[in-house]
Amino acid sequence: MSQLPPKQPRRISFSLRLFWSVFAIFLAFITCFLIFQYQREREFAQEKLNIVLTNYNHQLYYRLAQSDDIKQTIEGFTVEIPQHDIRVTIISPDGKVIFDNSGVEHLDNHNNRTEVRKARSNNEGYSIRSSGSTGKRYFYSASNINNFIYRTALPYDMYVKDVLTINKDFIYFMLLMTLLFFVVLSRFTFSIGKTISKLRDFALNVDLNRIPEVRYTFPDDELGDISQNIITLYQQQQKAKDEVSMEREKLIKHFQYSKEGFAMFTADGKEILSNNLFIQYLNLISDNRIDQTEEALQIEELKPILYFLNSNIHNPNRKKQVLPEPVTIDKEGKIFQIECLLFLDNTYELSINDISRQEEETRMKRQLTQNIAHELKTPVSSIQGYLETIISNPELSEEKKRFFIERCYSQSSRLTDLLRDISVLNRLDEASDMFELSDINIGRLINEIQKECSKEMDEKRITSEIILPGDPSVHGNYSLLYSIFRNLFDNAIAYSGEGVLITVNCYREDSKFYYFSFSDNGVGIDEEHINRIFERFYRVDKGRSRKIGGTGLGLSIVKNGVNFHKGHIYAKSSLGKGVTFFFTIKKKI
Repeated sequence: MSQLPPKQPRRISFSLRLFWSVFAIFLAFITCFLIFQYQREREFAQEKLNIVLTNYNHQLYYRLAQSDDIKQTIEGFTVEIPQHDIRVTIISPDGKVIFDNSGVEHLDNHNNRTEVRKARSNNEGYSIRSSGSTGKRYFYSASNINNFIYRTALPYDMYVKDVLTINKDFIYFMLLMTLLFFVVLSRFTFSIGKTISKLRDFALNVDLNRIPEVRYTFPDDELGDISQNIITLYQQQQKAKDEVSMEREKLIKHFQYSKEGFAMFTADGKEILSNNLFIQYLNLISDNRIDQTEEALQIEELKPILYFLNSNIHNPNRKKQVLPEPVTIDKEGKIFQIECLLFLDNTYELSINDISRQEEETRMKRQLTQNIAHELKTPVSSIQGYLETIISNPELSEEKKRFFIERCYSQSSRLTDLLRDISVLNRLDEASDMFELSDINIGRLINEIQKECSKEMDEKRITSEIILPGDPSVHGNYSLLYSIFRNLFDNAIAYSGEGVLITVNCYREDSKFYYFSFSDNGVGIDEEHINRIFERFYRVDKGRSRKIGGTGLGLSIVKNGVNFHKGHIYAKSSLGKGVTFFFTIKKKI
């Protein structure tokens, strides 16, 4: 039984979070204000009662200053004031109670009483506490007059509680304001929430690549205007993006299928765009292997372009126009026309054109017919000569006859190989869509070829190094991929010499292509021949090649196999330095 996907937690909407966030801040403010106001009202009520009692303290002082009988004076004072149960205490500077009308006989030092300490410090002080002498709760008010404390206290009864009662009208007013704020805020956030919900719906449709056909209606306010402008701008931007994307795709396709190597760079030399021919041409021009297009200007032959760029990119007096710089390079039998265009924003492009290719193709077509006739004529003539010898000399010994018959068989086998290779090339030229495609692991394919060639390699003490980062795999034709690598191995084994090293390296990979190099460090090929080795039936050393037994079509099959897989192949070599083949193979054709 399949498990249901975990339920996503419900997300609180932005408008609701906005409402409760603002409302919580408002409530926090109201709460702080109420606490502050409540404390303020409470202190105001206490201050009001303290003023009354402070006045009593000063009246007592003036009366006692005019009388010698403390008790009688105080009793008369308590009769005159409304609070007849008032407690009066007089305290000396050392804290001793001189007089107290509470009836308590033994009183301890009063300097530690709260209101007394305040009066000693500030001349006035009050507190609400339980008496340590009587055990009753009082509101005390003390005044420091000439270092004597005159203290009056009222029992904390209904009268005092009523005096200290706080006016709660401000609480009701703030509750009313809170309710009003709740209503106004809810309407405001609801309006914002509707606008945001519509924008979210629009964004979700955009994210799913569904341009909504509905017309969104927003409130007639600033947020609605902004939302409508966002949608309008997106629609305009999307239309422009589609047009630019279409043009860009056309441009990229043009560059990818162009017969020129092309690359575009930022002002600081970072690649923006390139095709696979560009890096192939760079490796043919450079004496060192080039893995990245950014390494182009490090090649010695391209130093004039580097000087041109440095002179103009950093030149404040440069003319505001596109500047070209052409360079022609003759390298290893090939002629390359390189052109640099420096644009107004200091980005630049490099294009490499092999201007020797057209002449090469024309020459190859012209020689193809006579080469086929010549290559077919050689084994046929040999077979015919051997057979004529046998027929014309019936007295030949059986040993001689067998020798000539074996030579006939050898030449017929060579003729069969030749016809087979011609057939493969014809299929590639005329019926390439008939080849079956499958997924081929290049590493396993090369391992199979190495096993098949191990005997010949051991005989010539040839070793190999296979470098295939990422374990490349191609969706292509197995037999053609096999022919590419097998013919390259056979060619190296046959012609590179003894004790050499064969290196197969997948030195680069992009989203569409694998970049391979196949090299040996053998005897190499003279530059005058390197441009023609992919021609059908072309031989560098014709006598030696026929003696070894090749058909002269191996590298031509390699080139056509690479072309079938949407790639390009080039070779570079010089005598004594071995041969290196650079070729690309598309990952999926």
